[in-house]
Amino acid sequence: MQKVLFKKVLIDGGSALNLLFLGVLIELGLTPADLTPTSSSFWGVISGKASQPLGKITLPVQFGTPNNYRVEHVHFYVADFNTAYHAILGRPALAKFMAIPHYTYLVLKMPAPVGVLALRANLSVAYACEIESLALAEATNLYDKMAGMIADLKTSLHEEAKSSRPANHSKAKRINC
Repeated sequence: MQKVLFKKVLIDGGSALNLLFLGVLIELGLTPADLTPTSSSFWGVISGKASQPLGKITLPVQFGTPNNYRVEHVHFYVADFNTAYHAILGRPALAKFMAIPHYTYLVLKMPAPVGVLALRANLSVAYACEIESLALAEATNLYDKMAGMIADLKTSLHEEAKSSRPANHSKAKRINC
């Protein structure tokens, strides 16, 4: 496995899991065959829908500089969908690193061997990810609306075709008295 620097990681203290996306898995030199199967599903990444992960994997995650860093093994669920981020680190990763996110300042602080490690986000990268996420959400919402409209149209055409069929009166019915 290669060492890779990811600059687009969402720190989400509201998430109950850590997510890694399939493209990132491949960039790390891994394949879906390296995953442990899971029957779990999760909600919230795609609005209103359950998502089924491809599997789960434990990977070493490092924060810091060569002089002051932390490494922990983090459990990730791997999902196959488009997103602006490489990964989402939720409460399990934050707890493992004993990290405190300061969302207003885009800073993540955690204890390290040489004092407190303070990681600052790049505002322009964060903004670009937010714009891309909004575009992906709008595209997904538009797709869902179109699929719903097509399903409604098919249903109404089927019902219309059913109601416009002439009644079959060609067979005479015999009534015995």
